[in-house]
Amino acid sequence: MANAADEGAFMTTRERILGWAFILCALALAPFFITSNRWIDFLELTLFIAVLGQGWNVLGGYGGQYSFGHAVFFGTGAYIQALLQYKLGWSPWLTLWFAISGTAAVAAVIGYLSFRYGLRGSYFALITLAFAEAFHVVSRSWSSFTEGGQGVQLTLNQDPALALATFQFSFGGPFMKAYGFYYTIFAILLISYAATWWMEHSRFGAQLVAVRENEDAAEALGVNAFAVKMRAICLSAAITASGGVYYVQKFLFIEPGIAYGTAKSVEALFAPIIGGLGTVLGPLIGSFFIHGVGEVAKEAIHGIFGDRPGVDLILFGIILVLILAFAPRGLVGLLERVWIRLKARRDA
Repeated sequence: MANAADEGAFMTTRERILGWAFILCALALAPFFITSNRWIDFLELTLFIAVLGQGWNVLGGYGGQYSFGHAVFFGTGAYIQALLQYKLGWSPWLTLWFAISGTAAVAAVIGYLSFRYGLRGSYFALITLAFAEAFHVVSRSWSSFTEGGQGVQLTLNQDPALALATFQFSFGGPFMKAYGFYYTIFAILLISYAATWWMEHSRFGAQLVAVRENEDAAEALGVNAFAVKMRAICLSAAITASGGVYYVQKFLFIEPGIAYGTAKSVEALFAPIIGGLGTVLGPLIGSFFIHGVGEVAKEAIHGIFGDRPGVDLILFGIILVLILAFAPRGLVGLLERVWIRLKARRDA
């Protein structure tokens, strides 16, 4: 499995800095060169899934604790963000802190019930899936609190002067209206990836990787595996919840199927697996690949076969199987091999 050391071993520090600078500058300046709203939406969705993927990656990639129900963290963050505004009229800039910290608290409860009793591997995956489904049922049935199946619809602000205060950009100035939420998710991406970079270069990150590789050996060397995994699941949940906050503010709506359905869990899981587990860049590359291939497949299938719903999913599934079979370390591992060969030819 790829890890932090593997990711940086084939590149010098200067090369890594230049690579990250190029990626961040490209993402920051993209709206100035892309005039199509369709492609701006594509980039927004890609960065959104990259954030969810990084949240999953902290726990699953670095910690080896695979979750099948990460939607529980996305949905909880989204619902807290929405309900505190809908029920109490709080400022969204205040509620986002409660959304992130409240979701981390929920993660602490799930983590305690799982890790205290030694659940790992498929058992942990199933328990997270069970929690996601339980939250789904509760949010749908507790209509007096969550508004049930009809969901929570926030009031649309139409006053341009209050666009920033209400965290709603639809009626802001021209730039804010067009790119406000793009730069919102970009900022969330920067913060979450910076937190992951800090983690993998910290003592905590080293302990987490040690627990992933061999938990019993790590504990024999003095690592408190329970405490390390608890910190990892809380950080993972906080990052994922920030994606929920973005979703609610952009669409002003959340309902049980969106919040706790399997779609968000699957997307959060696929991005790091395809991009590269246990690497900072993996979820971003994986997210670009997933949605890039998805868009190309839709266009190609539509051009060749016409309107054939589901055929693009079959093509995507075939590509996914091929990647998992021939690039088990993900696209980051594949890029590593290409980079090493290019450097070898240059130095020859």
